[in-house]
Amino acid sequence: MAIILPNNDNIEQTKSYFEWYIKRAKIGTFLHQANIRKDSGLSSLFLFQFIFSLVFQGKNLYRTLQSGRIDNAPSKDAVYRFLNRPTYNWRKFLVALSSFLIKTMLLPLTSESRARVLILDDSTYSRNRSKSVELLSRVHDHSTNRFLKGFRMLTLGWSDGGTFLPLAFSLLSSDKEKNRYQEPNQKIDKRTVGYLRRKEAMHKSTETMFSLLDQVNPFQICVSTLLFDSWFAFPVVIKRVLTQYHLHVVCMLKDMHRVYYTYNGSQYTLGQLYKILRKKRGRAKILSSVVVGLGKDQNGNDVQVKIIFVRDRNRSKKWLAILSTNLELSEEEVIRIYGKRWEIECFFKVIKSHLQLAKEFQCRSYDALIAHTTIVFVRYIMLALGAREENDPKTLGELFYLCCDEIEDIRYAEAVLLIMELFASTMNKQFLLSEEQIQQFLDAFVEQLPSFLKCSLQKRAVA
Repeated sequence: MAIILPNNDNIEQTKSYFEWYIKRAKIGTFLHQANIRKDSGLSSLFLFQFIFSLVFQGKNLYRTLQSGRIDNAPSKDAVYRFLNRPTYNWRKFLVALSSFLIKTMLLPLTSESRARVLILDDSTYSRNRSKSVELLSRVHDHSTNRFLKGFRMLTLGWSDGGTFLPLAFSLLSSDKEKNRYQEPNQKIDKRTVGYLRRKEAMHKSTETMFSLLDQVNPFQICVSTLLFDSWFAFPVVIKRVLTQYHLHVVCMLKDMHRVYYTYNGSQYTLGQLYKILRKKRGRAKILSSVVVGLGKDQNGNDVQVKIIFVRDRNRSKKWLAILSTNLELSEEEVIRIYGKRWEIECFFKVIKSHLQLAKEFQCRSYDALIAHTTIVFVRYIMLALGAREENDPKTLGELFYLCCDEIEDIRYAEAVLLIMELFASTMNKQFLLSEEQIQQFLDAFVEQLPSFLKCSLQKRAVA
């Protein structure tokens, strides 16, 4: 029995770490600011912490309550009442929490020249065995090319290339009534946040993405670029992001017969544009690049973008196209920045496979789906920050800077002197030369060096 049950020491250590993380991230403060609070009974922070810790115990809500191993455990009704409240602003809570952690913990770890980006993508939120879930719809899974019951989870996140943090999301139903299995609850007060989220769920993803961007202040989190794949790469969307939010766009393109680009005064589709361009010879990874016109923005100004054609490594005779609104970036830099988009795919994999997204509760209310998804995102944030602190030496604080100062003391002249000493030792062992012969050789070598370096080496040698 002792082998089956978890170690009590590990349970206490995990519990103390959760309490430390929740206090450090000021989760109680952000819950209060998002109107997630109760007038009586167990506090919202206690219920949040209880649900937050379930996945790390390897049990769902039912098994946890049945085991009786948790002191002062809430009742099942208290948990579901907490999840089903339509007045709780979970999006405001997630944005405030992530922005605070980015500004206080992640921005100090990277230089200002490092590219920090926003990443937008969607993934399927499967409830394939459900029938009565609010706003449940028929959605298409791009990975399997099949239709299933559930939602499209449109997510906006932040990344510096080392850590990804989710900022906001929306569980999208279908904008067509015939594709929805259930309609929204008509008893919800239209003044609440829950009602607005339900209306948003029935909009198209290209409209909802701007609702997510409205919640985020890109300048506070030092972001200048938005990344997304070809599903959102429409000229209207790109121009709106550029003019309304003052963000550059780097995205993948697909060849659409109704989307044209202006080149040398003529209109071309993406496939036609690729055919008329001159390609690089051989097995070059970057086949060609060109600056084209995307049309006029809302202010009547012409929008110029750079399109880079790269070789598809999976299909040697095919190509991929990447667009950048920042014309100053090199081709290699654009490709490197777009590579950061893969981090959101890893995020989707982790929350679905390991953090029990859509599996921990059998909720039917749309508010409960939003609340539980937010808590799952906060679990990922804790793990992402923990991984960053384990791997990034700059999180050691003053010790890191002392190490940097020690390394900085080894100047270029000292490095050359160390190499010469190693070279002399090697000559003594390999060629059996005397110390006088080696010294004569090194003196002759130093005499051939530039005067500023020769003086530095002589000072170091005397010292």
